[in-house]
Amino acid sequence: MKRTTSLALAALLAAGAAFAQDGATEESALGRAEYMIACAGCHGESGKGDGPLAGLLDISTPDLTELSKRYSGSFPFRNTLLLIDGRNDIRAHGSEMPVWGDRYMSSAEAVAMEQFPGMSREVADAITRGRLLSLVYYLESIQQ
Repeated sequence: MKRTTSLALAALLAAGAAFAQDGATEESALGRAEYMIACAGCHGESGKGDGPLAGLLDISTPDLTELSKRYSGSFPFRNTLLLIDGRNDIRAHGSEMPVWGDRYMSSAEAVAMEQFPGMSREVADAITRGRLLSLVYYLESIQQ
């Protein structure tokens, strides 16, 4: 059982390393898919804050293509990752923005447990963080 979990974790780490080599500069299909699922409803397909649900919110939906502009030309990678994840008690959005870390954790655990019975929470967490990383790399790729 431990060997299966170790092999799964090693495969995830290798995939993560390969993604990291070109993920920061190329639009990732996985990152775009994550964006379309979790973000486009409010922020719009283009990230401009004009999604179909934006008008229903009590706040102005930010333009995600201008994150670097708001941070003096440097993409706030770590802050963006932690903000979306939300499991680290960074609440810059308050309760106005959904926190996605637990959503991804739940779906990752369900898939992982089905494919790899006995998988540890650490491995499921690695899968979740990979999905979140792909989303943040995608956001970085759409900066103007």
